[in-house]
Amino acid sequence: MNALVPLPVLLPLCATGLSLAFGTRLKRFQRFISVAVLTAVLALSVALMIAADRGGPLSVHLGDFAPPLGITLVADRLSGLMLTVSSAVTLCVLVYSLGQGMSDRDGETPVAVFHPAYLILVAGVSCTFLAGDLVNLYVGFEIMLVASFVLLTLGGTGPRVRAGSTYVIISLFSSMVFLIAIATTYAATGTVNFAQLAGRLGELPLGVETLIHVTLLTVFAVKAAVFPLAAWLPDSYPTAPAPVTAVFAGLLTKVGVYCMLRTETLLFPGNRLGGVLLAAALASMVIGILGAVAQTDLKRVFSFTLISHIGYMVFGIGLATREAFGGAIVYVAHHITVQTTLFLVAGLIERRTGTTELTRVGGLAKAAPLLAVLFFVPAMNLAGIPPLSGFVGKLGLMRAGVADGGVLAWALVAGSALTSLLTLYVMAKVWNLAFWRAAPPGQAEDGTVLESYDASDDDPDSGPDRVAGTGDEGVRGHHPAGRVVAATLHGHAVTTTTRLPRTMTAATAAAVALGLAFTVLAGPLTSYGDRAAAELMARTPYVEEVLGR
Repeated sequence: MNALVPLPVLLPLCATGLSLAFGTRLKRFQRFISVAVLTAVLALSVALMIAADRGGPLSVHLGDFAPPLGITLVADRLSGLMLTVSSAVTLCVLVYSLGQGMSDRDGETPVAVFHPAYLILVAGVSCTFLAGDLVNLYVGFEIMLVASFVLLTLGGTGPRVRAGSTYVIISLFSSMVFLIAIATTYAATGTVNFAQLAGRLGELPLGVETLIHVTLLTVFAVKAAVFPLAAWLPDSYPTAPAPVTAVFAGLLTKVGVYCMLRTETLLFPGNRLGGVLLAAALASMVIGILGAVAQTDLKRVFSFTLISHIGYMVFGIGLATREAFGGAIVYVAHHITVQTTLFLVAGLIERRTGTTELTRVGGLAKAAPLLAVLFFVPAMNLAGIPPLSGFVGKLGLMRAGVADGGVLAWALVAGSALTSLLTLYVMAKVWNLAFWRAAPPGQAEDGTVLESYDASDDDPDSGPDRVAGTGDEGVRGHHPAGRVVAATLHGHAVTTTTRLPRTMTAATAAAVALGLAFTVLAGPLTSYGDRAAAELMARTPYVEEVLGR
């Protein structure tokens, strides 16, 4: 079974080469490769999760080089769960993107872009979850970020390039700080392997250990968009195409949360910075949700709720008890699915109405009842309405806070309740504006051009930013945004449509079903989270598996 550990990384990388080789000449085969590989990665992830749960952590030393020289990959209960949920989500988003036609513009470029970049992103995420040392964790980050730079700026529109520039600057800064942390760690301990660091960091002078701890925590807080290091997110994610925004918001921030969970338990036990984490969690919850309340664009609303609900996960990490870690693990799995689903729904709303600006949308409950259901279920799940999985995760975290009994813990319990209520208010606001009220005057008609192939995106009044050819309908040639035209198959203009593509709708429905599955399986999921938390706090199974003691 240990031989399966590298495959979630290797399969997408090999598929990337095949995808580049076929390019735009065999588009259907290229799509088949992507779907088949992500399906295989999902199956492997489930197998690794089950094996790690039954028999303990699995590890492999690539090239048979022992630590600290070799590359070590490790799958335990936490990484197995993260791999499984991320694989399921990325598969849903890939299918959604096929329905939206994300790769249609590849025919206009010398190299097929979308599928290779997406597969590299999946490989980077898998590498991050399986990394057994700081260097390969950094490599996983960089693989993931290189792909994200491409995906974030698909289409080369002005707003996307500007947003991508902000993302690049923040990412390069955090990468530089990460390299400094790795160099400091190696200079102080002579290794970067997690299992060896678990025994050596505690022997360092307190000042040196704290410096390494703070530096790593800062890097991961930037990746996770923890307040006050989250200002980059609301301006970077909403401009990207809907599938890209969905996978970024649902998954990439959780990579940072995963790294915080891993390092706070394995490398820095004792919770020395617990107070700082709790304060950051409370600020993220309250300021994030207040930002969501103030927004009128749906994608920005979801971006701010993302920042807010990251606070719940940091809440569990800051408490540093078994119950708190278990609640945080359950909430991470829940939030990956629900947040991704909401952004997919936002893409459907934009495709249906031509905008995500809530003041210009209405009447969707009557005009598109299936779309209303696809929004309502994950919205209530995010708000934590019983008995949905969001309620289960929040309840576990709040119980851990009450059990702790500290002043900050009680403040976080109150902040959690307030954030849940405000999240419900925000979701009700979106429902009332976009679905319940009558359609406002001037809402886009069927066949309205959102953006044509050569339309300039530097004009802020030129309509929503979309990649040309992102739908099954369109028209050839240049057409100004807002003009109603006859649609043709695989044309170059993006148009609204009253009949949403079935593939996009089915993929979104699958993501909703995955979120509901967490509700149905809340008991087993909670038990699994508790076992994963116990394994994280014990540390011994991980260390013995890697070092062979």
